Amino acid sequence: MARAFTSSTRFLGGFALGAATGTVTCLGVLRLTQQQRRRRSPAEPPETVKESVLQEYGFPLTGSEIRYYANHVLSYNQAMRVPRWVIEHISQDKTVGNASREHCKFKPDPSVPPMFTATNEDYLKSGWSRGHMAPAGDNKFSDRAMAETFYLSNIVPQNHENNAGFWNRLEMYCRELTKRFQDVWIVSGPLALPQIGEDGKRSVIYQVIGKHDVAVPSHLFKVILARRNKASTEPLAVGAFVVPNSPISFSHQLPEFQVSIEDLEKMSGLVFFPRVNKTKNCKNICEVDTCKLVDFIEFTQYFAGRKMKSARTLHRLEKVMAEVKEAGIQPDDYLLDLYKKKKEELSASEKKMLRGEAGG
Repeated sequence: MARAFTSSTRFLGGFALGAATGTVTCLGVLRLTQQQRRRRSPAEPPETVKESVLQEYGFPLTGSEIRYYANHVLSYNQAMRVPRWVIEHISQDKTVGNASREHCKFKPDPSVPPMFTATNEDYLKSGWSRGHMAPAGDNKFSDRAMAETFYLSNIVPQNHENNAGFWNRLEMYCRELTKRFQDVWIVSGPLALPQIGEDGKRSVIYQVIGKHDVAVPSHLFKVILARRNKASTEPLAVGAFVVPNSPISFSHQLPEFQVSIEDLEKMSGLVFFPRVNKTKNCKNICEVDTCKLVDFIEFTQYFAGRKMKSARTLHRLEKVMAEVKEAGIQPDDYLLDLYKKKKEELSASEKKMLRGEAGG
């Protein structure tokens, strides 16, 4: 027993001495390494990276680099053929002007390699509409800016009713904000969120359309940041919203789809407005503003007014007015006045045309 105890003592003593020696050695190496790092320029990469053969022929490219346009910027998802996110800035002067979508056409983005782009044929007979992330209506100040929103890099497969209804109302609200805030920044994009299957397990499953397998999102997101003006000391107004890519009736309002910025960042893997301290310098936009979307009557009359303005024949004008009445809506004074003036204009134009044909 005494021999065993002596052996153990020697072992423990040797172990302690070795550990102490090793610690001193490690500390010495650590100090030497730190001294070498201090001598090296901060911009100079570590030796293991600088001399690595890993990058000799280049690293894989994701295509997610930032792409700049006249009034929007985006990051593109080459695998899914849709944008990861799209950011735009709008103000009151950008939402008015003579730019028209009449001559705009959906087309592949020339900056996206053909093997990674969606095409119009992918959407044809797919049952999904081409949904803008940065809307054309936010760019009436510039023909170029509006035309660039029709690049398919800014488009996702979107439910028709959602695109023309709830999402449209949300875009209208963003433009309405420019009457109360000098600057409004908006980030929009698609989400593929987990769904619970019959077995109770959560899975991310999404449909693809066309021969290029364009991914159909389960949800869409929109983050709004609004500033009164540059000189304002008022906190920024911010709100994040996640909307299912499915029909949403007029009975639903925007706050029902509001989520915290942090939750959306977890869902999307994105950090929004990273230069803003969102815990100290911001307030909930739905508390600062109304977050109220137009109702069915306001929405119908608004688009009837747009159709009347663009009507080229009396027949088309009368059809628009008939659609309003068939919807059970009594036209307001603005719409009635617009209808009267447009009718006089078109009547005079058609009479002039008839006189010209008779004289010829």
